[in-house]
Amino acid sequence: MTDVGTGADPRTRSSRWSEVLRFLGFALLGALAGAAAKAADESGLQWAADLGTYPAAWVLVVALIGRFAPGLGAAAGRAAVFFAAMTAAYYGWAVFVLGFGYEPELILAWLALSATAVAAFAVVTWWACRRPGLLAGAVLALAGGTAFAHGAVRGLYLSWTGAAVPLRPVQAVVEVVVALVVTLVLPRAPSTRLWAVGLLLPMAWLAQELLDRVLYGTGFLR
Repeated sequence: MTDVGTGADPRTRSSRWSEVLRFLGFALLGALAGAAAKAADESGLQWAADLGTYPAAWVLVVALIGRFAPGLGAAAGRAAVFFAAMTAAYYGWAVFVLGFGYEPELILAWLALSATAVAAFAVVTWWACRRPGLLAGAVLALAGGTAFAHGAVRGLYLSWTGAAVPLRPVQAVVEVVVALVVTLVLPRAPSTRLWAVGLLLPMAWLAQELLDRVLYGTGFLR
């Protein structure tokens, strides 16, 4: 029992400090991931560069952050902190280690996405993983389908139609695995899994359209 007049409950202060430390931990992990992604881009290994460039790996990370967060606020905050730190480290590594040019507009765009789209992605994943039925399944199908955006599985399809595009088999496997983890492993309810897998392909198309029209088509990203 807390004595009257002694201030805040020590357990409350301890809980707050624990959450602050968790946020710092996610920031550190994000910074390490960002530096590793930029190093992979410049490694000369195509599969490593693909992992850092295409969205599948980041879709999985943010989905996992959302799935295992204790609440909506923690899901949004942890994902935003991770992605913002990753962005800062990615471009910091490019500028200060590799000597690339400074691109403030692009950095600000990714930081804005960290606080908005990335946080929202973690929040809806948190919600959908805990709910049964069609709507939750559709949300997770859209999340999992984002792993295919501009990626290697799409390249396989284009190659099959006759387009001259490079094949990236490692990245194609990663995209499929990430999509299946998000739709089959993360949901709690069997009905959510069924709907998520069944809607995966149409939602992958929708994710591609949204990225093309809202982010790249408007010039927000390039």
